[in-house]
Amino acid sequence: MDVTDLNGINEYLTFSLAGELYAINVGNIREVLGVPRITRVPRMPEFMSGVINLRGNVVPVLDLRLKFGLGSTEITEDTSIIVTEIDNFFDDDEENCFTIGIFSDNVEKVETIEPSAIEPPPKIGIAIDTEFIVGMGKIGESFVIILNINKLLSGHELLDSIQEEEALS
Repeated sequence: MDVTDLNGINEYLTFSLAGELYAINVGNIREVLGVPRITRVPRMPEFMSGVINLRGNVVPVLDLRLKFGLGSTEITEDTSIIVTEIDNFFDDDEENCFTIGIFSDNVEKVETIEPSAIEPPPKIGIAIDTEFIVGMGKIGESFVIILNINKLLSGHELLDSIQEEEALS
């Protein structure tokens, strides 16, 4: 199976959402933050919680629970924002990645998951979009859903977020 790791990186940041374990390749992770003040931007899609100020930069924040149909994220002392970079979104050479924050109920730890321990996304006989899932990683006796952050949002959804971000700048 082609796991699309980033330059041979087999390490993944694991985090929980609605009681399930998810992971993102550490090559896409910029940093993990506590939840700062979030500014809601009018007309953003419902799953976009708003924007944060990250050292003077406007960074949109995605609520994965809403995106996945799991209800909205409740902000607790364990809630974090994982700041990620989506690669090769822009066609020009000046900017080739897009920075976005993602809510997590709880950040767990970095795990090494070898490509041989990753199974393809399940096929359950109905048409569901699993393009944003790299696969199901095995950690001990448990599975972790490995996300492809580069395919989590469609180009249209990202373009809407970028236009909102540029309007604030």
